[in-house]
Amino acid sequence: METSCAVAAARTCDRIEAEDGEIQAFVPEPGRRERLARAARVADERWGDVDGRPPLYGVMVGVKDIVHVEGMPTGAGSDVPAEVLAGAEASLVGRLREAGALVAGKTVTAEFAVTAPGPTRNPHHLGHTPGGSSSGSAAAVAAGMVPLAVGTQTIGSMIRPAAYCGVVGFKPTHGRVPSDGVIPNAPTFDTVGLFAPDVATLAPAAAVLCDGWRPSGEGAVTAAGRRPVLGVPLGPYLDRADAEARSSFEERAGHLTAAGFTVRRVPFPDDFERVVAEQRVINRYELARSHAVWFPRHGERYREQTVEAIREGRRMSHDAYAAALRARAGFRERLVAAMDRDGIDLWITPAATGPAPYGLESTGNSVMSLPWSYAGAPALALPAGRAANSLPLGVQCVARPGADERLLGWAPDVESVLVGTSAPV
Repeated sequence: METSCAVAAARTCDRIEAEDGEIQAFVPEPGRRERLARAARVADERWGDVDGRPPLYGVMVGVKDIVHVEGMPTGAGSDVPAEVLAGAEASLVGRLREAGALVAGKTVTAEFAVTAPGPTRNPHHLGHTPGGSSSGSAAAVAAGMVPLAVGTQTIGSMIRPAAYCGVVGFKPTHGRVPSDGVIPNAPTFDTVGLFAPDVATLAPAAAVLCDGWRPSGEGAVTAAGRRPVLGVPLGPYLDRADAEARSSFEERAGHLTAAGFTVRRVPFPDDFERVVAEQRVINRYELARSHAVWFPRHGERYREQTVEAIREGRRMSHDAYAAALRARAGFRERLVAAMDRDGIDLWITPAATGPAPYGLESTGNSVMSLPWSYAGAPALALPAGRAANSLPLGVQCVARPGADERLLGWAPDVESVLVGTSAPV
């Protein structure tokens, strides 16, 4: 007799076979069904006692193809031979397995998680980008192929595709999820996170992956016993959102106010263009160093967007890089000070500059995530209505660094308001 885990594995394969020919969220894998059936049998034998099953028992997970998974090649969306990129399985994958999850497959990424898009299409409209670089993970969840997927974010590689695809995306505080076994882009910013259809599905997986998770007690929302104070960061940053995204966001902010949330409008940051420039220095400098061995040997296999980014990083001086790191530390301090001064628990912003652009040549604009990724703060994208062309829009919630538990603890209350006001603008 089949168990729930075996049934879930078979159904996942059915959905991938039915949907992924058009969407192309998963890296093709001959023998996927047989591999998952074997893994399901092992899980069922290990956790036959229903009462003893772990929190992610039978959950099928897509894993971004820059994360090493034992028995699966890592291509990183590139033409570099998989044996060149090979490495030991990421410890985060082991955590998922020990919590009962099964790896449904590798999901498509932009080349080396930079900007050159993969073949994935937006499930809501195949002619539009799903975002990047965690394109396959977001699209796989949006299309209902898996309920959970692992992605990474350097600037906006999770929050933006979550918004474009109409799913929940969680980028934890930088460093809270181990990054061993993950091909680096820029280690100062690279952060492993999750996609799911809703916060309730995502939260147990976040508790499994994040180091030192505190489900109750100090730092948890249950200790606060109140709704968060929401802050809207006014100024040149918010002005980067297009008219439709801004209008939708202001409407959602109004609904949150009407629902009883305190929403405060605060000018921040006052040096946004400088933040953009400093972030780029750190990102490009570290990207070039991450590819210091592979690029000289296999650079002819890299796509032009990645080549340009690496060459830019090679031209940057160590002094400029060191100065940018110092500026980043100062910005992080100013972010926390601004939240303390104005009593803000969560910033709320548009999750992207607008709906997913038409075409597959670009993954879209990551600027709405930039200052928060720069600071290493935890961020969450929540679906929030649709644009006039019916594509999804999202709201981003950002907590102070280290407050991941509070962010996810408060999120269902915010989510319930946004879901209840999801009519097209």
